[in-house]
Amino acid sequence: MIDYDKLVAAKCFDMKPSGIRRFFDLANAREGVISLGVGEPDFQTPWNVRQAAITSLEKGKTKYTANSGMAELKKAIVNKIKTQLGVSYDENEVIVTVGGSEGIDIAVRSLVNPGDEVLIVEPCFVCYAPIVSLCGGIPVPLETVAENDFKLTAELLRSKITDKTKLLVLPFPNNPTGAVMDRHDLEEIADVLEGTDILVLTDEIYSALTYGGTHCSIVQIRDMQERTIFVNGFSKAYSMTGWRLGYIAAPEPLARQMLKIHQYAIMCSPTVSQYAAIEALQSCDRDVEKMRVEYDQRRRWLVKSLNEIGLDCFEPRGAFYVFPSIKRTGLSSEEFCERLLNEHDVAVVPGNAFGASGEGFVRISYAYSLKHIMTAVERISDFISPMIK
Repeated sequence: MIDYDKLVAAKCFDMKPSGIRRFFDLANAREGVISLGVGEPDFQTPWNVRQAAITSLEKGKTKYTANSGMAELKKAIVNKIKTQLGVSYDENEVIVTVGGSEGIDIAVRSLVNPGDEVLIVEPCFVCYAPIVSLCGGIPVPLETVAENDFKLTAELLRSKITDKTKLLVLPFPNNPTGAVMDRHDLEEIADVLEGTDILVLTDEIYSALTYGGTHCSIVQIRDMQERTIFVNGFSKAYSMTGWRLGYIAAPEPLARQMLKIHQYAIMCSPTVSQYAAIEALQSCDRDVEKMRVEYDQRRRWLVKSLNEIGLDCFEPRGAFYVFPSIKRTGLSSEEFCERLLNEHDVAVVPGNAFGASGEGFVRISYAYSLKHIMTAVERISDFISPMIK
């Protein structure tokens, strides 16, 4: 008998399974569960985007593309960034990736050597620290707090920088908190990084879903574009999760190295998805705005309702999540989620799935119909009412 435990890399054994997927799988195994756990838009991909993909298949456009992506798509990406952010990139600074997740992966792998420290704003999406660890790097959490709207402060950043710091991961608008960083916040971060060789990975997959103001990217701040890897994609804004398409934009010397990893690991992103993405960028601004308005309505109703039933909830200004505190119940995040699922058939995600600083909170997605959300809140209220006086 082969002892596989001796053959698997130790780093894989040390890696914990995603806490998001755990509760998603538990919910799927039960009938009648209302799941508010997965961050996937409930809207259909716009019809004209689907039609563009169908047309590409009908015309037999199913061959490999250039490794870095189709020239027409990269031109559309460059134009979109210029239009939205006022920042210019050359097409050779853009790589079309398999979702934003691959962009994050190849960015970290192209930069991190064993022993390098990577500063990661937490709570955050689950993939950053495991990728850093697989590279032999050291994830260093920057634990943000509700009292400061879950923003990264200059003071916190400065306190964590050492001579081993290589990279700062800046995930705003934030999953799971919905927090955003305003221009003033980002300018203070830029001041701390000035004069260092620390690079920034900015994950802006939720940038189109910003409420009560305009999204600001750190690449818009003076001198930051030259030290920043910009990651975005199509999954959230265009409701294209299953199409698996994203992109990175970075200074050419960095993009050149990331492209080598992409070439060997992926070859190129799905051709049919690239044709669809061209259509999305060129003609779907109204669809994106329609979805954003609907999410905003759900956001405002959900925050108000959670506060009314006794769960203190910070008002998120981006993405499609709320991150209420469940500390008043006396339960840990995992206890809360397990009991809510088992006793009232509602699935949400424990806050500690997004880092230790998420303990005492849960993530609730509002990428679902308002009717769906209303029924879930009624059940949550029934669950917590005996615990909150």
